[in-house]
Amino acid sequence: MLGVAVLLAPFVAFLVLWWKQERILFQPPRVHVLALDSSVTRLAYHASDAQALRAYLVGLPQPAAALVLAFHGNADVAEWLVPWARELHARTGASVLLPEYRGYSGLPGRPTYTASQADARAALRYVEDELRVARRRLVFFGHSLGSAVAAELVVAAPPAALVLQSPFTSARAMASRVLIPPLPRLWDHVSRVHFDTVERVRQLSAPVFVAHGARDLLVPMSMARAVHESARVRGELLVVSSAGHNDVPEKGQQAYWTWISRAVALAATAE
Repeated sequence: MLGVAVLLAPFVAFLVLWWKQERILFQPPRVHVLALDSSVTRLAYHASDAQALRAYLVGLPQPAAALVLAFHGNADVAEWLVPWARELHARTGASVLLPEYRGYSGLPGRPTYTASQADARAALRYVEDELRVARRRLVFFGHSLGSAVAAELVVAAPPAALVLQSPFTSARAMASRVLIPPLPRLWDHVSRVHFDTVERVRQLSAPVFVAHGARDLLVPMSMARAVHESARVRGELLVVSSAGHNDVPEKGQQAYWTWISRAVALAATAE
């Protein structure tokens, strides 16, 4: 019986990976929608499949200023980025839009790879059609999983700059880190998740800025360097020696805000 169990274990793991892969990747925390003050505008819109979505806007868009479209990580919610957005707005004058994914923070629907693409494109359409922000004024930002979402969005609309915080190279590479052999070799056959940030930045004609914590135990520093080195146009690489995966702004302090301000300035000064 033990021998049969050993033989069956990889196949069971294969089936679990195929069935649960997106539930492993997307992990909405159980939180209630936070009460936000009048400095934050709550916006409602829909994806192309009629999925109801929302986002939070910090700062009113100005014709000559940048707008940062910022995507959060897999176990965060958009509201948690509001303090960060307020700080960025105060330092750069850029408005910041924080889109939420379906299935997060009380929104209906189930988050998936294809759904994340639809949700990101819906936020972009809202920025262009309703907020009337020109594409040359846009900066795409993403943290962790959000960095992959932001990188996917450049296919639809190249921004003035792509800003990636704690990025991974690809979903396949991350699977190789966390799955037991031989499952990584089967990834191409079972995966519905095709995030490939390295490939996206190779094709992008806008500067790619990367920040990473040297003590990141979830996504290795080598991945951030690979993303930066693969970029067709390299922006600044910021390595925060004391930071892990989720505290790059707090540990980076002034160096972090200088790094991201330089990226935002590219959109604010675009002709």
